[in-house]
Amino acid sequence: MLAISILAVAPVRSQQKKPVVIAIPVGLSGVNSVVAPAVVQSAQLAADELNAKGGILGQPVRVVPLDDESGPAGAVKAFNTGIRQDKADVIITMETSAARNAGAPIAERAKVPFIYTSFYEGRACGEYLFVNAWVPEQVVPPLIKFMTDEKKVKRWFAVGSDYAFGRGMIEAAKKTIKDMGGTILGEEYQPLQQSDWTAIISKIRAANPDGIIYSTSGGGPNIDFLKQLKAAGLTMPIGSLSIDELTAEAGGNAAEGVYYTGDYFTGIDNPENKSFLEAMKKKFGAELKTPNALSEQEYDGLHAYAMAVERAGSTNADAIIKVLPTVVFKGPRGSVQMNKQHHAPLPIYLAQVQADGKTRVLKNFGLIDPGDQCPKLK
Repeated sequence: MLAISILAVAPVRSQQKKPVVIAIPVGLSGVNSVVAPAVVQSAQLAADELNAKGGILGQPVRVVPLDDESGPAGAVKAFNTGIRQDKADVIITMETSAARNAGAPIAERAKVPFIYTSFYEGRACGEYLFVNAWVPEQVVPPLIKFMTDEKKVKRWFAVGSDYAFGRGMIEAAKKTIKDMGGTILGEEYQPLQQSDWTAIISKIRAANPDGIIYSTSGGGPNIDFLKQLKAAGLTMPIGSLSIDELTAEAGGNAAEGVYYTGDYFTGIDNPENKSFLEAMKKKFGAELKTPNALSEQEYDGLHAYAMAVERAGSTNADAIIKVLPTVVFKGPRGSVQMNKQHHAPLPIYLAQVQADGKTRVLKNFGLIDPGDQCPKLK
């Protein structure tokens, strides 16, 4: 188990007090290892900012990244280490859905608040679980509608990674496609650890769809699939439900032309995002990993938690979960509040990957509600 404890520089008055411990179980190895370093960097910046202001309730902030190995077995180890060994006050992280499904019950039993900062397939619910990233209801309909109306895609081929997120997102896409009068010519899933997409690409070629909608796990599998698709000479429009800016950039021109929707892009034009990007560049310099829709939410999550603790006057978990839905953090994405059944209405944007791997924002859809995710929760 890889554990790295990071205590950012804090004023003297908070150094003598017990730190507020924030555990970050994240895929430092495995499929999420492309994006995990960016998640940790977002947490480090937020911790620095909080400590520069005296910490949380005068206590220094300590962030503890833990390798969940991008999967359930690693998540069990990471959550147990964070809670039992590091005495985490809160867990704030981006993980694969498989890792989250394994770790969340551990946090729930231990009554440790868990702010999940990854976009995901939806319907993950718990008294101590909060989500500040997008769900299918927020990103699938805008993407499918754009590709249907603007790219004239009527006949689709759906591809996913064979686990909760991949299947959940494709199910949402299929429903939206059907509602918009489209048809699915084929639907295929790839095991998470398998990187050869040849067989599936052959089926896509044979079906000859107008367009492709796909949802792998975050990180590397996006690039594996897109590189092989490009090498096969297939050029139909592609919509992604799993790519992010850092991954697209890391893949060079593999993702060129791919359309995707999300709640955060570096190209968002507001003062908070400009300040965030400047601070990230100043802190990490040449080591900076491009902030993206799988990492920026970590920054928001730490600040929202800090606001909840200050408002509650304590790190007591039961007090925090009552206050957290009332907190509004205005950050790089705009104002975010996890007040809809522990989920958040979010601004959603359409973007396209360019020839150099950079992402260009094409359209702002405005604030979109997450819908009914956890009806038993307020």
